[in-house]
Amino acid sequence: MTETILNNASLVLPDEIIHGHLRMKDGDIADIGPGNTNAAGAIDCNGDHVIAGLIELHTDNLERHIQPRPGVDWPHAAAILAHDGELASVGITTVFDAMRVGSVVSNDRANYGKYARNLASELLDIRALGALKISHFLHLRAEVCSETLLDELAEFDEDDRVGIVSVMDHTPGQRQFRDLSKLKAYVCGKHGLSDDDFKDHVSQQIAIRDRLGERHEASAVETAKRLGAVLASHDDTTIEQVAVSAGHGIRLAEFPTTIEAARACHDHDIAVMMGAPNVIRGGSHSGNVAAEDLARLDLLDILSSDYVPSALLTAATRLGNLWGDMSRGFATVTSGPANAAGLKDRGQLKVGLKADLVRLRLFKDMTMIRGVWSHGRQVA
Repeated sequence: MTETILNNASLVLPDEIIHGHLRMKDGDIADIGPGNTNAAGAIDCNGDHVIAGLIELHTDNLERHIQPRPGVDWPHAAAILAHDGELASVGITTVFDAMRVGSVVSNDRANYGKYARNLASELLDIRALGALKISHFLHLRAEVCSETLLDELAEFDEDDRVGIVSVMDHTPGQRQFRDLSKLKAYVCGKHGLSDDDFKDHVSQQIAIRDRLGERHEASAVETAKRLGAVLASHDDTTIEQVAVSAGHGIRLAEFPTTIEAARACHDHDIAVMMGAPNVIRGGSHSGNVAAEDLARLDLLDILSSDYVPSALLTAATRLGNLWGDMSRGFATVTSGPANAAGLKDRGQLKVGLKADLVRLRLFKDMTMIRGVWSHGRQVA
């Protein structure tokens, strides 16, 4: 039986912030109350805020550890442990590790090789050893503009902890890459393509989408049902695209690229998730809508760290200052993603839920993490 008590804390509860204490026992929150307790060994938080552990629905940070440089395949066990430790250090206690499924194998210069099945198995094996600090689920990013999606999706089953399947379409000239100059800068920078190579790449991608896209989209939708996973859209840009997403039963929109799309998502009761780096940088690196603009219009519900794990808490704090409501800001990284992912056992400071907690000190837009607990065990 393990027990930890936090005293003298500003506890960010679902409906209020109170000065009080919190008791963790056997991995769950056992008690919350005003004032301090006299229990021996209680930790004095010195007035620091205590919030629920952050929940990350979409990050390719693991891919960055696996391939720290182009062409470098880092030892996967070491990369997984480093990724896990990094997330714990920035307050993330639950993560849906994003892995792309759907490869392009016919292009020698700008191909995307298959990797998700093997990496997922390695991650799950390490989890089974009890070596991970935080909770890991899988997020399969189903690329419809690909050549191998059907086969790759078929490799996953109900035992793989797949929590989210997102329908992605990176066909040039629409959604995230409506501006081909942005796509050119990204692809040519990553793969060293010439102008002619890039034109061939664009033509090939469009041809693949025309040939396989509809079948792949339908398969992604069906796979989410088969796996019991939440189905998400990716980079919806138009009202028409949002309508299609709603027709599929989608309730989570990742990174809509326009105000019109975000507003249409809310009209269809679809939660809008935007990137924390977008908040911090003041805009999208792809030239799409700024997350802060959506926040000012009350069209932003959830944040994802995307490619910078440390951005998540900082961006939530900035939104709290923008809205004049710090609890609402923190909700974009706690209860908001928990609800979207169907996680009813975490995401709030509430008796009976998982003792996933973050102790932090606020300095205007900056946060200093003073402690992180996952299932009642201090991990940072």
